[in-house]
Amino acid sequence: MKKIVLLCAAGMSTSILIQRMRDAAKEEGLACTIDAFPTSLAHIQGKDADVVLLGPQVKFELRKVQSLLSCPVDVIDMVSYGTLNGRKVLQQAIRLMEEQDGTQ
Repeated sequence: MKKIVLLCAAGMSTSILIQRMRDAAKEEGLACTIDAFPTSLAHIQGKDADVVLLGPQVKFELRKVQSLLSCPVDVIDMVSYGTLNGRKVLQQAIRLMEEQDGTQ
């Protein structure tokens, strides 16, 4: 079971995106949990994550979050985030996990 964490300013603006990501994961048969939290909880919620994605509005926090965690951390593409393209964001998460595992 993979753990995907999204971080944003308050942890609530990504609720629709998360649901679309969950739907895409289910369609692809990917066993994972996908949840969102505020960046202030990165050190707690991201500590056992397989990948952490930041909303574009908090991309300035990227280096800080990367320094706190050992998993891949990246910023969600602004277009994918703005259009709530859950499949595209899920693909980004999968790619990052594969790169971490060396399976790409």
